[in-house]
Amino acid sequence: MSLQYLWTLFSTYPAQTINALALFFAVAGSWLLMATRLREQRAMARLTAEMDELDEQASLLDEPALRINRFFYRFSAAALGAALLLSWYSTGL
Repeated sequence: MSLQYLWTLFSTYPAQTINALALFFAVAGSWLLMATRLREQRAMARLTAEMDELDEQASLLDEPALRINRFFYRFSAAALGAALLLSWYSTGL
């Protein structure tokens, strides 16, 4: 697709184009949220399988893993928020 065709598509159907962008952000944010949650659950299952005798499972996760999980949660929340704002904006066009 050429840039001119994309600009024509945007100028002809601005609401649908912005809503498609919002849909892209929503899918990307939700996928990242689900992937992070799945990775966190697998890590906890691996730790509980390895160390059944310890009761402090939450403290067993290392700090870099916790930081990257928090970052991914925040990034996916920002992507979902951007999708919501773009969707609201597209209804006014």
